[in-house]
This record gives sequence, structure tokens and C-alpha cells, in this order.
Amino acid sequence: MAGKRRKTIEDFVRRAVQLGAKDAKAIPTSQVFTAAWVRQKCRYGCGGYASSRNCPPYSPTPEETREVLDGYETAILVHGDSTTDIRGIVPKLEREVFLAGYYKAFGYACGPCHLCEECNFEGACLHPDQSRPAMEACGIDVFATARAAGFPIEVVTSPSCEQNYYGLVLIE
Repeated sequence: MAGKRRKTIEDFVRRAVQLGAKDAKAIPTSQVFTAAWVRQKCRYGCGGYASSRNCPPYSPTPEETREVLDGYETAILVHGDSTTDIRGIVPKLEREVFLAGYYKAFGYACGPCHLCEECNFEGACLHPDQSRPAMEACGIDVFATARAAGFPIEVVTSPSCEQNYYGLVLIE
């Protein structure tokens, strides 16, 4: 299968920008940091907690996420601002990576999923091609990960502060 790959990881980094990202960078998965405290911030501070399958307590735990990350060597960290649709870019990029022969491709978005007015907890997801868990919902320390990659990220202290948003596509 590897012989059939025509696109490189750097091609996908450029593609993320073409899809609307402000920037993107290939990083080793060893520089994607997980911590249990991250989900606590979701549980006690986010209005989206328990609102969809992509948020805690339904999303993968930090331990499960670390185990998944350890099965990959490379990820594409996708950077955006308040005008960037990270939740739209990540599944599109993941799909293109998969179709290029990287069959293990998987994406993590940011923030709560808003594809449905109410999540379908009784049956299958109504948007499996678009819906991805948020990095933070899975215990990824977005601050440490973005900073290690050299991307900007700061605590937003007022509505006038610039906001940075991140998504991640695992590629192998």
C-alpha cells in the first residue's frame, strides 16, 4: 500500500491551508500531550459537557487517547482563528489522507459538536463523516501541544483577545 501513496505528509500540510486553516504543521505524536486534568476543564467549565458523543463523558479518556497516539508517529496540527472552521477542515483532511492510502488516518476537532440540534444517543451518529471528537474532550493538552509545535496560544482573558483554535489529524 505504501507504494501507491502519491501524496506526502507535507502535501497534506499544504492542503490543510488550502482548506482554510491559518497554518498547519507535521509534528511527532510524542509531542501531542495528554493529561487527565484536561477533561476536568470540560466537565467543570464547558456548556457542551455531555451534550454529544464527542464530549466527555462519552469521548475517549486521556489514557485511551494516549494509547491511540502511541500507534502513530506523525500528526498534522491544524491552526485557525475565530474565522476558521476547524470542525469542517479536520474531517475533510482526514478523508483525503485516508483516500491517499494512509488507512489509519483519524482526526480530532475542537470544541463541542454542533452538527445536530440534539445528539442521537439512542442510535448511530447522523453525521459520521463529519463528526470528530474535540482534542480537549479526549484529554489532549492543546496548550502544551500547540506551544511545543511553535504555534501561538494564550488564555483568552477578554472578548477582544485573539483566539486560536486547533485540530489534529493522525497520519500513518
